[in-house]
Amino acid sequence: MRRALPWLTFAALAIAPFLPWGHNAGVVGLLVGRIEIFAIAAISLDLMLGAGGLVSFGHAAYLVIGAYAVAVLDANDIATAGLVLAAAIAAGGLFALATGAVALRTRGVNFIMITLAFAQMVYFGAGSLAAYGGDDGYTLGDRTTWLGWHVLDRRCFPTTAWVLLLATYLLCRMLVASRFGRVLRAARQNRQRVQAMGFNPYSYQLAAMVIGGMLCAVAGALLTNQSEFASPAYGAWPISGDLLIMVILGGAGSLHGAILGAAVVVLMEQGLGTITEHWRLIFGPALVLSVLFFRGGLAGIGGPHD
Repeated sequence: MRRALPWLTFAALAIAPFLPWGHNAGVVGLLVGRIEIFAIAAISLDLMLGAGGLVSFGHAAYLVIGAYAVAVLDANDIATAGLVLAAAIAAGGLFALATGAVALRTRGVNFIMITLAFAQMVYFGAGSLAAYGGDDGYTLGDRTTWLGWHVLDRRCFPTTAWVLLLATYLLCRMLVASRFGRVLRAARQNRQRVQAMGFNPYSYQLAAMVIGGMLCAVAGALLTNQSEFASPAYGAWPISGDLLIMVILGGAGSLHGAILGAAVVVLMEQGLGTITEHWRLIFGPALVLSVLFFRGGLAGIGGPHD
């Protein structure tokens, strides 16, 4: 069970859209796709937080960057997946490089506040883009295609998002297990000792931020395709808070825990949201109880972290 939990999670996400849900089949497909999108974003944050100890309160900025990469290219009649993903990844990486170059010169609360400040710049910057709807957002003309195939239409979206989620998980798992990941974890525990061994913690942490920003931008591109809409609201600070909750709830440092955390948050948002608009008043105490009784997060139920 310990080693099987990540693969059971992927298996559940893979088959859920194809089960006989009857009239709810379309809703389940949308829900699974949303879980997969936020799971990618949560894994990208877990690479920074779980391995590097970098608590970013502005990670949602990369969702906006990925979303508007799709919007800008769509406005210019470009919907080819290769170009769209390349643009989203490049933009996310460059913004993460700029953010990290400043934020990593600080520690603790100062680092958190700088990441939040950069995210707010993106949030208000996207809202000022009058050519792309400003605060009202931008409605997508056509979903991204791959070699002429509509791989992100409603029918294929959960499968395509699942493939990208699996690729993200395997990539981050490989990075965490590599020397890069070992140095990153060591720098989180004792920065001075890592420097004494001849490694530069700053460059490793900056690389982790850049990779995390790139991966989260992919999630933003998927989010725009699923909703067929790009909005500055994707970068609001509560979204960054939700991503942190997903990682902490799942178990920081456990990549498959980020997927479990994303699933729980999305499902509770949808389930409790049908009962009351103040669903967070219920979710908050539930989160506190889970942290108290599941010290290793949801991933700890199935065994030790990755």
